[in-house]
Amino acid sequence: MADLVADAPALLEGLTEAALIASCGRVVAANSAAHTLLGEGIEGVAVADVISHPAAIEALERGGRDWGEGVELTGLGGSRRHWLMRVALLSDGTSLVRLVDRSEARAAEQMRVDFVANASHELRTPLATLIGYTETLREQMGEIDPATRAKFLSVVHDEARRMQRVVEDLISLSRIEAEKFTTPTKAIGLELLIDQALEGERRTAEERGSVFIRNLAPHLPRIAGDAGQILQLLDNLLSNALRYGEPGTPVAVTAVSEGPMVRLSISDQGEGIAPEHIARVTERFYRVDTSRSRSLGGTGLGLSIVKHIVERHRGRLSIDSELGKGTTVHVLLPAAGSDAS
Repeated sequence: MADLVADAPALLEGLTEAALIASCGRVVAANSAAHTLLGEGIEGVAVADVISHPAAIEALERGGRDWGEGVELTGLGGSRRHWLMRVALLSDGTSLVRLVDRSEARAAEQMRVDFVANASHELRTPLATLIGYTETLREQMGEIDPATRAKFLSVVHDEARRMQRVVEDLISLSRIEAEKFTTPTKAIGLELLIDQALEGERRTAEERGSVFIRNLAPHLPRIAGDAGQILQLLDNLLSNALRYGEPGTPVAVTAVSEGPMVRLSISDQGEGIAPEHIARVTERFYRVDTSRSRSLGGTGLGLSIVKHIVERHRGRLSIDSELGKGTTVHVLLPAAGSDAS
């Protein structure tokens, strides 16, 4: 046992996760990762004081027997950290304790659960409206006057379109995520795509009494990108700027060269976004003002799609906003290399 304990520090350092060896309920040796997590000078201290978690103490008392895949622990190193503790009984009677960080996996799982719940909610709300109005039309067809019938059908159409937009955005987001490890390399002209996106939103701008201010630097370099996704990014940002900008105010589109990147900026003159919301507006289905977003036709996925497109293009996304003045979304995209085709 003496040889094993003497060699323990070197052996433990070969493990990437936090690990320690315990004997008779006390820490005999620990690696640097365990020191970072649990503190320096833990050798000789009771394991119950180092890892003060009932399930952990019980696992150690049982010598790691009958614990299957390990014990889930929370709270070590922060309230949101999650760990999987595995205990193995060594031949000399000591116990090897490993703490595997599961924080990212748990966060990803929580995101998946939240995503399913939010998507279900977004579809359930218009679906309930559709069922209610169609049932009324079916059961009281002879009693409803033409004007009311037309109003009901308009509501049914609008809610069906809303569901369609949510489904289309979900499919689009899924496709972008599936391609996130494939970096686009084709050289494309950003100016042409901007003009195409502006033309596509022209009618909406006219309906809101807004104009586009186009400010593109001369000789703008081509970018390395996926033309379809960059056009989708532009459509989403322009649509948001028109939707949340005040009617009658302009939307500015700026593009300039910035070192090896091209900076695209789209600004509106709207209510703006409070600082505490800016970090979360790119989350799926996150809305600053739920009722206003839905009344304006937003799906809550537009900026999330933009974020994933930017990440796939190895670019950077940032948002500047001031309450009562408006919001500017900045997108940095890499310029195409000289050998790009």
